[in-house]
Amino acid sequence: MGLWQSYRLRWSRRRWRVRALRKRRQLQSVVDRTSQIKPGDILLFSTQRNEKVRLPYFLEYYRRLGVNHFFFVDNDSTDGAYEYLADQPDVSLWHTRASYKKSRYGVDWLNWLQRKHAHGHWTLTVDPDEFFVYPFCDTRPLRALTDWLDASSIKSFSAMLLDMYPKGALNDQPYSEGQDPMEIACWFDSGNYTIKKNKRFGNLWIQGGPRARVFFSEKPALAPALNKIPLVKWDRRYVYVSSTHMLLPRGLNLVYDEWGGEKASGVLLHAKFIDTFTHKAQEELERKQHYSASVEYRAYAEQLAQNPELWCKWSEKYINWRQLEILGLMSKGNWA
Repeated sequence: MGLWQSYRLRWSRRRWRVRALRKRRQLQSVVDRTSQIKPGDILLFSTQRNEKVRLPYFLEYYRRLGVNHFFFVDNDSTDGAYEYLADQPDVSLWHTRASYKKSRYGVDWLNWLQRKHAHGHWTLTVDPDEFFVYPFCDTRPLRALTDWLDASSIKSFSAMLLDMYPKGALNDQPYSEGQDPMEIACWFDSGNYTIKKNKRFGNLWIQGGPRARVFFSEKPALAPALNKIPLVKWDRRYVYVSSTHMLLPRGLNLVYDEWGGEKASGVLLHAKFIDTFTHKAQEELERKQHYSASVEYRAYAEQLAQNPELWCKWSEKYINWRQLEILGLMSKGNWA
């Protein structure tokens, strides 16, 4: 990378940090329990709106993995999620009525909270429908992974977003609050993915899966990105640039081996496609708070009106992380 590009990226990082500093005024502290945080605690950051039905299992899942404290930004929920989160003993909660779109889809809000509270901590940044799976997660807590990453001087850890879906129409199997969504959305595409390198930021760009196959079949280049870097040993100088797809400094995006080997990586099981999604997609389409004039949600709304089935004859039923490694969707690398 040339000197001019390095200079431009440094200025970009400074600009995103200043922007996050300004956007902090949009956040109103509801419950601040950050005094409970101890050195070495693993922190989770998330933005949410009207996800009450998902939150009980989401919190249970990440508590079980070993997350010590949760940071939520509530974007003006009306379904009781705000009140539910405020009552959780390991949650610090902020509220805002400001534009999700104008906060760069929540990135500015979380960049500020991470800068203020996460320095020196391992942090997970995920949505309420994303469930982190990593090598040996069935036998080793998240701290075992972060300890190994520390010992290996690795600062960031990637996870491909894997869209999960049910067999049958989306609306045929109702989801109950507190339920493991993978009991319903237990299928995924084992192939059908494209990968290219983002030359500016150095990260991989992955597309495909059922969203490209069903919702963006005519324009697959517009399909959502599936590359994520959700786990980072945070430093107050860092910023997320676009969701958790990429960060600055640029070196944090080099989560793969360019020389033919394999670096350890994980998967985010993405449980978006359950029966609650039809209503959610319509709500978000009306709000127009998503990327590129909500082109993604317009595609969803058009297809969801037909109550589509995402399952196909090439779909795989999820078993465990070892299955995902065999399929080449994640890797344990040299972590044994």
